[in-house]
Formats: sequence, structure tokens, C-alpha cells
Amino acid sequence: MQQGMDDDLYNSVDRYYEVDEFSAREKLAIEFGERFAIDHTTIDDEFWTRASEHFSEKELLELTVTAGFCTGIGRALQVLDVAVDFDVLWSREPAQH
Repeated sequence: MQQGMDDDLYNSVDRYYEVDEFSAREKLAIEFGERFAIDHTTIDDEFWTRASEHFSEKELLELTVTAGFCTGIGRALQVLDVAVDFDVLWSREPAQH
């Protein structure tokens, strides 16, 4: 991601697959993070084949470790009921209001 990403692009991450401003690498990284956090069992051989066309083995390892760390911290903060300054929907379940 280039520094200086504007709010419109930031707010379009949930639609990454249809936003031309994201590069192929960025789309794959976003897809990986989403799958890792929501349903890691969908990260299959087909995904690894596509990802290895754009990332080195080292980069895939770093992406996996980063996704694991961020997902773990996010879940820990949720379990501990740490207040946040904005609403985040952590799953595909509908928001409870």
C-alpha cells in the first residue's frame, strides 16, 4: 500500500475485489487477511498458487505471521472488552444494535 491512502480507498477495503486502485498484490493480501480472520480453512492450494505468483516464500511467511498477530490481538481486545473509538464488525454476522 502506498503511503497517503485517502479515506475513500481505505473505506473500500471491504470491496477490494472490485476496486481497481488496489494492485494484484494488495488484493491478494486483503483476501488472505479476510480468509485468515473469518474462515482460515478456505486458504487452500488454489489460493497459495495464486499468492506465490505475486509473493516470495518469505513474504508469504511474513503475511501469515502478521495476519496471525493482528487477528489474535483483535480477538484478545474483544475478549477483554477493551473500548475502541470506532465500530468494527469482526465477523460476517450482522451487527447487533
